[in-house]
Formats: sequence, C-alpha cells, structure tokens
Amino acid sequence: PKDAVKALKKKLSKNCNHKEIRLTLSLLDMCIENCGPRFQSLVVKKDFCKDKLVKLLNPRYNLPMDMQEKILTFIMTWARGFQGMVDVSEVKEVYLELLKKGVEFPSSDTSRGGPKASSQPSTKSSPSSANPAKRSLLPLPTGPALLLTPEQIGKLYSELDMAKMNVRVMSSILKENVPGSENPDDMNLLQKLYKTCRMMQERIMELLVTVENEDVIVELIQVNEDLNNVLLGHER
Repeated sequence: PKDAVKALKKKLSKNCNHKEIRLTLSLLDMCIENCGPRFQSLVVKKDFCKDKLVKLLNPRYNLPMDMQEKILTFIMTWARGFQGMVDVSEVKEVYLELLKKGVEFPSSDTSRGGPKASSQPSTKSSPSSANPAKRSLLPLPTGPALLLTPEQIGKLYSELDMAKMNVRVMSSILKENVPGSENPDDMNLLQKLYKTCRMMQERIMELLVTVENEDVIVELIQVNEDLNNVLLGHER
C-alpha cells in the first residue's frame, strides 16, 4: 500500500497533464473500491487528500469540471467513513475546511469516489447549487464570522433537534411504504417533511460557512449528513 500511494502521489504532484491526472484518479477510484484498510488509511491522510488531491483544484491546474467534481466526491465520501478500522479524522478536517471556504460539493450521481459496499450519501449542498453554469467548485468569498451568543446556540440546537425528529419520521415512512402501494396520508406528510428538511439543509450550509464555534460546526455537519441520507432515500 505504501508503494502504491507513493506512486499515486508522484503522478499527481505538480502535474498539469489532464490526461494523466484523469487516469490516475480513475486508478485511485479502483483501488479504493478493491483494496482494504491498509491502503484506505493512507489516502485519507492530509499529505495525500489535501496536499495532493485538493491542491489540484487550484486554478493554475485548470482542471475540467468533471475532474474537480471527482476529487471533491472523494473527499466528501471518504470523510463519511469506511467499513472497517480506518481513521478518517484527517480527511474530515479537510472536508470541514472546504465547507467553511464555501466550496460546493457535486451531486451524488456525478462520481462514485467512495468506499465499496457503503451507502452513498447525497452531496447536494443546497438548491442554489443546482445551476451548473453559475457554480464554482473553488473556494468562494465567505461572509463575516458569526459569533453566536449562548441564547442563539440554544435556539439553534432546538431547531436541529426538530430537524433530527423530521429525519426520523421520514426514515420511518420510507421504510414502511412499498413503492406502488404507498399510504396517501404518509405520502402527503412525506412531501411536507421533504420541503422542511430541504430548507433546513440550506440554512445549515449557510451557517457552516460563517459560524466560528467548533462544537456547533460538528453538530451542523452531523445533522447535515443525516439530512443528506434521508433526502437521498426519498429521491431513490
């Protein structure tokens, strides 16, 4: 695994040849799908995922949009964890840094990029990212830092608790209803919950860019992941 990752690093390092980068990313995807924790634990380290992969998003490399999306899909799905004993704390930090810079992640069907046999979470940042012509995958200007008061934090946690409850109800409805023979009342409630969860997710993404409190950020990311999973289940 060490030799393999070393070879991948060499191919990605300061490389402006788009064809070579594209083939290397495809090879990396195959390795992630078919190799075990010894390999996976190396690519989720900062010296690979940040210093080699994310660095390719720099404008000087001028990567095509689909290659930028593939790199961001790697970071997003790796940060959500692998099956087995793989420490993903470093790639999670990289993912958080990108979120705080305002990077918008690609939709879940753009590229696999994730560990084999794991559920594929939706990576839609917000409805505002739906227009590809206006979307940039590189860091966007961020707003002023938002320092929440204890009262505001308490109110936010209450709203997040409500979002968690909505997620649980949505999950229950999705499990209990078989496509083709759905309960009409359940479907009406499901659509209302879907709209509410979408609005909450958009608000969470706005807060992730501006909030400074680390504890709040961790909670926001967790709820966002839960929302992503249930919204993807609804879409499926």
